[in-house]
Amino acid sequence: MRLPDAISLATRAVTAQRLRSFLTLLGIAVGIASVILLTSIGEGIHRYVLGEFSQFGTNVITVTPGKTKTGGSASGLPSSARPLSLDDARALARLPQIVAVTPNVRGNAEVEGNGRTRRTLIYGVNADSRIVFRSTVRSGQFLPDEDPASARAFVVLGSKLKDELFGADNPLGQRLRIGGLHFRVVGVMAPKGQFLGIDLDDTAFIPAGRAQELFNREGCDEINLAAIDGVPSATLAERIRRLLIERHGHEDFTIVSQEEMLKTLSGILNVLTLAVGALGGISLLVGGVGIVTIMTIAVSERTSEIGLLVALGASRRSILGLFLGEAVALSALGGLLGLALGIGLAQLIHLALPALPVHTPLSFVLLAESLAVAIGLLAGVLPARNAARLDPVVALRTE
Repeated sequence: MRLPDAISLATRAVTAQRLRSFLTLLGIAVGIASVILLTSIGEGIHRYVLGEFSQFGTNVITVTPGKTKTGGSASGLPSSARPLSLDDARALARLPQIVAVTPNVRGNAEVEGNGRTRRTLIYGVNADSRIVFRSTVRSGQFLPDEDPASARAFVVLGSKLKDELFGADNPLGQRLRIGGLHFRVVGVMAPKGQFLGIDLDDTAFIPAGRAQELFNREGCDEINLAAIDGVPSATLAERIRRLLIERHGHEDFTIVSQEEMLKTLSGILNVLTLAVGALGGISLLVGGVGIVTIMTIAVSERTSEIGLLVALGASRRSILGLFLGEAVALSALGGLLGLALGIGLAQLIHLALPALPVHTPLSFVLLAESLAVAIGLLAGVLPARNAARLDPVVALRTE
């Protein structure tokens, strides 16, 4: 049988029963639409979360006090771990291939200025903090490059904190009271947005030594380091580990690289996206069952036609290919319809809920259509084999 004839026969078989064919491909379309919609939402969330972490760069390494194998912050229980000090930060800054190092002392305190009071998050850092976390100063300057232990009482305000305290007025040079200490405003940060629910603009930055005095602490909550791009984080982590063991006498700290964290997080999000897509794929199985049912009915209805084709010289392979082609055509058309539905619904949801990230990669589109064709191929094998095995004499006698 010539290929044009086979295509013509398969097309006429599909269009002869339009309603039945439409309902069959609709099952595949719903399955593909479900897969595309769910994986688009999953991939959008995946990219959003990774983007949130990546805004600070992928070459950041964080050292926290206390040895832990699972990560996380300190539990608040008494510990024999030696706290990280400002001297540790200065020593780490001398390591090769390290661009910037900042100690970090965090806490909440009341900020009073311009006759207004607001409780907010206070970061005790140094001049390198702007480099490590890729922050931008909107007006004034960041903390000057001074020894954090003896730095002057300067403060840099987040954009939201500045608006809450000073409104449209210029805060530069104004004095604030944070807790029980007085500071002079030297700069205002550019808006940064939120990070995992934390408003990065509702903050104030003061020298780390002043923060230790303010919160009555001896050590730092963590030390953040920025490395040269392209340098393996594992190599730098080992250098940091050796230096701190030499200073502390034993390993009483934890090192976490941004690169390692992003890889772990990406792996988890990939699994979640795959799991969500698999849930949508259940409806694809229903569509596959529908194709098996319809093709089995088609074989029984066209028994005499099959007998005539065989009697005219059509090989069993041609009969097999004819019915497989019909099944694949139905599933491929259903897949295209499902892609249109899935992508359209994903974009409509994104328009209705702009905060919900949605992204449909081309690889997902190609994979979904290939999956639809594969399901049609698998679902059509059994009916097509039954058609190819019919005895031509018995088939011709069938009404």
